[in-house]
Order: sequence, then C-alpha cells, then structure tokens
Amino acid sequence: MSFDPILLMGGSGAIGRQAARAIQTIYPDVPLLIGGRDLSKAQNAAAEMGHAQGVALDTASADLGLGEQNVSAVVVLYKDHSLAGLRFAQSRGVPHLSISSGIFEIAPEIARFMHAPTASAIVLGYEWLVGATTVPALQLVKSFSQVDEIRIGALVDEEDTGGPAVAADFEHLNHLLPAALTLRDGIWLWREGDDAKTIFSALDGTEINAAGFSSIDVTGLAAATGARSVQFNLGQGVSSSRRKGGALSTEILLDISGLDNAGQALHTRHAVVHPGGAAPLTGMGIALILERLLGLDGKPPVAPGLYFPYQILDASHYLAHLAQEGGEVLDLASS
Repeated sequence: MSFDPILLMGGSGAIGRQAARAIQTIYPDVPLLIGGRDLSKAQNAAAEMGHAQGVALDTASADLGLGEQNVSAVVVLYKDHSLAGLRFAQSRGVPHLSISSGIFEIAPEIARFMHAPTASAIVLGYEWLVGATTVPALQLVKSFSQVDEIRIGALVDEEDTGGPAVAADFEHLNHLLPAALTLRDGIWLWREGDDAKTIFSALDGTEINAAGFSSIDVTGLAAATGARSVQFNLGQGVSSSRRKGGALSTEILLDISGLDNAGQALHTRHAVVHPGGAAPLTGMGIALILERLLGLDGKPPVAPGLYFPYQILDASHYLAHLAQEGGEVLDLASS
C-alpha cells in the first residue's frame, strides 16, 4: 500500500531528524516532506534522510504554500502559535500531531476540534517525550487495585541538548508558566515558589534538585487512574550513566503508591531509561503514533477524535521498541 508523504513541520531540526530516522527505520518506504521556513536547510536535511523532499512552508497561507501537494499526516515539531498546521490538517482531513504546546495553551486546539470533531484525528503530543512517561506508568498501575499517588521525576542530562527549537520552546514555557499544575489530595492547584521546589533520587540514588513542571502527563494520568495526587518534577544535571563514566542518557523516575489486588499497601518505583537521551525517545514516540494514525501497521487507522498519545499507542508494542533501542523500564524497588 502506498501513502502520501508525512509532513514534518520543523523537520530539519534535531527532533525532526530523530523523528524522521525513527519513521524510516520502521517504514523506509513512507515518503516524508521536510518543511521549514528555510528551503535550503529543509532540502539539505531531506537529502541526508533519503526518500524525503525539502519544502518551504508559508504558514500565512491556508495551503502552507504546498498547493495541491497531498499529505497523509501533519506533525508539528515546534510551537505553532498560529495553528497553521492544525488548520491545514483539518482542511485536508488528515491526522495532526503537535508536541510543543504547554498545558496552558491547549484551549485554541480544543476549540478547533470542538468545531470540527469529525475532520481528523488530533493528538495532543505534549506528554513528556511523547508517551515515555504515561505508557509505562499505565502498564505499571495494572498491579494496583487502587492508585493513590503518582510522582514523576524527569532527569535531563545537562549535555542533552535538543537543538535551538527545543531550547526556544522550553524558554517560552518557563517564561509564561513558572507554576506547576498538580493534583494534591483530589484538589487541582498550581505549585509555585518554594512549594514547587523538590528533590528526587536519580537512578543511581543521587539526589537531584528539581522543580514542578506543568506537563500534560499529570492530567492524563489522573483521569486514567483515578489517583488523588499526581505531580511532575523536572531536574537537570548529570545522568546516572554519565556519572558512571559512560554516555549520557535520559531518566524518568516513576513512584506509584496505592493498594495491591489484595487490598494491601503497595509502593513501586521504576525508572524509564533511554541511552540516547531525550531526542531519540521523542522520535520513537512520534513514529509509533504515526504508525497508528495512518494504519501503517496494517490495522485500521485511528478514527477522527481528540487523543492523548497513550490512548492510541499499544503499550507492549511501545515497550518492545524501547527495548530494541537499548532502553528499558527498571524495577528499582526489586533491585
């Protein structure tokens, strides 16, 4: 079966290259459009990737400057303040995935969906590293009969840079939203100041200074599990693998508390680790979401609707790909 090209808006950046590499590793015959403001940069990136074409995008135009060019999906890899990619995707009736909005910025996208709910599938891909927290967490809670609290600690290695676009997105988020949306004892609140400061233990036990972060993971996990307390904390420093003298990695610490299936108190602690850092894990998530959105795996494509990544990603499939890339979910309580 042949597919129209997947449009990667901002595809010449660091995350775009990782996403393209992940897609082509699984589905090398799926063509890509590498879109950006700088045609030369987009064309150079496309030439490096192969089976890709660089195109200049005009986000002020309804057709993005693509004319009659067909696409099978639109992936936005930077903060699209004008929603140009979403409007284009809905007009063409193709799936849309964006990964860079803050939790406080989703109202315009939800409004677009509410006015055209059957136009296409829209994925709010702002979960940390596009599903790397929620997919493992929702597998882990299966050992609980009741989930009371989920605490997430994400450690980004200080040498793990995602390129200028990623830096700009984080600067935008940190400038506009210093407070962290948190569920505490059933009440939604915004942690700020000293209340947002915290410490969590890295994979090797090192204490990491962190601050609350408003990740949409918090809202999704709260709704999916019924937990009364959910918080996300973000720290930057030296990853455990680099502290041992190896290469950098990315770490996500998951502490879950509640009751087991016998009604007894249960606390688990796991770490999601990827040896390549944040960018390849993000790229993997994007590729696996596109696989389902388009039905590249031979299964029916995802129907029009509004989705979190974990709602369309198959957990066993995701974790198998994580293992193939050298990543793993470690049981720290057992170890």
